[in-house]
Amino acid sequence: MKTAQHSLILAAVVAASLPALAAVGADEAARLKSSLTPVGAERAGNKAGTIPAWDGGLTKAPAGYRNGDARPDPFAADKPTLSINAKNMAQHADKLTDGVQALMKKYPDFHIDVYPTRRSAAMPAFVYDNTFQNATRAKVVDAGHGVEGAYGGIPFPIPKDGYEAIWNHRLAWRGGNYTMPVRVWVVTADGQRNMASGGVQTISQTYYDKSGSLDKFDGFYQYGKFVANAPGSKAGEAILAHDGVNASAPRGLWQYLVGQRRVRKAPSVAYDTPDSVTSGIGLFDEAFNLFGPIDKHDLKLIGKKEIYIPYNNNRAAAAKVDDLVTPGTLNPAQVRWELHRVWEVEATLAAGKRHVVPKRKYYIDEDSWQIVLLDGWDAKGQLWRTNYSLMLTAPDIPAVSSFVMWGGYDLQTGAYYLNMSSNELPRQYEVKEPIPRAFFSPESLSSEGGR
Repeated sequence: MKTAQHSLILAAVVAASLPALAAVGADEAARLKSSLTPVGAERAGNKAGTIPAWDGGLTKAPAGYRNGDARPDPFAADKPTLSINAKNMAQHADKLTDGVQALMKKYPDFHIDVYPTRRSAAMPAFVYDNTFQNATRAKVVDAGHGVEGAYGGIPFPIPKDGYEAIWNHRLAWRGGNYTMPVRVWVVTADGQRNMASGGVQTISQTYYDKSGSLDKFDGFYQYGKFVANAPGSKAGEAILAHDGVNASAPRGLWQYLVGQRRVRKAPSVAYDTPDSVTSGIGLFDEAFNLFGPIDKHDLKLIGKKEIYIPYNNNRAAAAKVDDLVTPGTLNPAQVRWELHRVWEVEATLAAGKRHVVPKRKYYIDEDSWQIVLLDGWDAKGQLWRTNYSLMLTAPDIPAVSSFVMWGGYDLQTGAYYLNMSSNELPRQYEVKEPIPRAFFSPESLSSEGGR
């Protein structure tokens, strides 16, 4: 009898620790057409008037814009309303992440210029329609690390736990299919800047294939390929990733190394393995602020808060490298910050797991469902890493994207990097027609990487 009771109690404890599985009801989903935006953000502004109401975002390309051009700053006339640095940050601490405050303390010249908040995020109508359907049918599986019942939209526009919020980031709309030439800049503690990698990044968000449907979806939500062309020592190297929504579509990773002249599976391109693309300053699961599985951590949804985040950084995307990538930190004069509401998700090391960053905090923009800032602590409880995305605004898509101009600071060594930078390159984030799956096959990797 005692054994049976013990089993029941243990089962109850385990069930309570797992993420919720139920989708929201029809009544709650109806808020997506009233008090919430079509993807679940608060439609109204804040009480202080410092965050405006969402009015649909930016949905029209600027006059004369051609696909692949550098996108002009839609708010070029705006002026900063506030500048925060180490001297006055205590007055604004409730709206600053730990990582931003650490940068201010470490670098006396570092500051953030705060501009008027512009809720520019927008998505196509089909994304809104699919999001509404997902709200009442999607659910997490695989102990929170998988999803069922979602297609073509935000899966959990009214999230109930950290797992749902993180899946919203993974499956956020960024344009469907796109490519861009990129360079990765690293800056050492003594202020020396070097190009760690250069190449072409191509991504296909097959989850957003407009000709597809939930019934036809094979479970692979995204395919990505990076082919290096610089520096000479890395030219020809390539990485390929197939990302699935649950265990029925297992993740695939392959790497082509010129010296070996063969394609091999690359399971180590994950978790806390130092990221070779960033010369080891970043970790692979920090790429794009989240890359690959994070099942070594338990996720908790802390709630929503107002903080200053990088946003609408088209000016930074068009800046000269010398003007943007400066010693110590990115040039504060080139980076635009705004006050936005974000979802905060805390990740703590799961029992029996190992990871060099046992605690993290993710900050997810409510309007786009993309991680904008990320902080990480070491095993001693010391803040170690702080990552960012500068958020590009692309009304021609329409979208705002965290998949460009992202990077991270190592607060202990003083090094930092900027990844997915197209600054001074002939093309920017360029939307493509659906890309054939064969382009993302392991067989194609050696032929393209070895050119």
